[in-house]
Amino acid sequence: MQFWPRVRAKRAHARVRTWPQVGQGISGFAGYKVGMTHLKITDNRSTSKTKGEDIFCPATIIECPPLKVAAIRFYKNSTYGSQPLSQILHSKLDKELAHNISLPKKEAKKIEDIKEYDDITLLVYTQPKKTGIGKKKPELFEIGIAGKLDEKLSYAQEKLGKEIGIEEVFKEGEQIDIHAVTTGKGFQGPVKRFGISLTSHKAEKARRNPGSLGGWKSQGHVMYRIAHAGQTGYHQRTEYNKHLLKIGTDSKEVEQKGGFLHYGIIKNSYIVVRGSVAGPKKRLIKFSHAVRPKKSIPKEAPAITYISQNSKQ
Repeated sequence: MQFWPRVRAKRAHARVRTWPQVGQGISGFAGYKVGMTHLKITDNRSTSKTKGEDIFCPATIIECPPLKVAAIRFYKNSTYGSQPLSQILHSKLDKELAHNISLPKKEAKKIEDIKEYDDITLLVYTQPKKTGIGKKKPELFEIGIAGKLDEKLSYAQEKLGKEIGIEEVFKEGEQIDIHAVTTGKGFQGPVKRFGISLTSHKAEKARRNPGSLGGWKSQGHVMYRIAHAGQTGYHQRTEYNKHLLKIGTDSKEVEQKGGFLHYGIIKNSYIVVRGSVAGPKKRLIKFSHAVRPKKSIPKEAPAITYISQNSKQ
């Protein structure tokens, strides 16, 4: 069954329940999926049969305009888990965000007024107007901060109202966890949804239906394990330990002739991740430090000798 329930995500960008406590500063970032290309790299995996050789590998490009900090949020531990205590909102917000931000009931004017808190996070928002995807409304979400409590507070005070770049959070060669919402495919049958085989030509029922609905004696209803039709795609998924191959600022190094298909031209910093990433183009992708990194993936980024810039138009 892999994942259950297979329901639509609540919004187009993923919800990250736990931010890893790695290093200092914010624990993740976000960017817009541009598309895929292929690279020629020198394989530096110690256990690989092609170690030291030049190999081709697929890669995904994600454009990462700077995130802007809107507020500092304080949390207090309770018997019901971590509960929001209060927040400090920046005095000057962008006009695209001023009417979209929801304020908590308890908002403090000064940090000195907030006492006995157990955790601090940053409320940040994206700046899609700096990209060429034709979107104006920013996405608003929280990002955790790594470090001790006093270090979190000093970092949050320093970044309130300012921009944070991708170069401040990650470095090349690092492993990251990708949080994204997959491409939606609507209401689909069990063959496409679960990959069941077609019934034989002697079957009594339909060709693309499951052959059995399970036992009817005990439970009195059809079990959830039976492959039935339903929502396919637009699910929140997390992919662990993706290798960050490159962090770049010059888009000419990866720009395809005529621009990327269904995306356009990269105007900000970007990252190149090995392999594929869930979701369609222009969708917001969140990524964080790896919570369980693999030892088989080297800590250094491989040397890139070639990046395909052929037109896909």
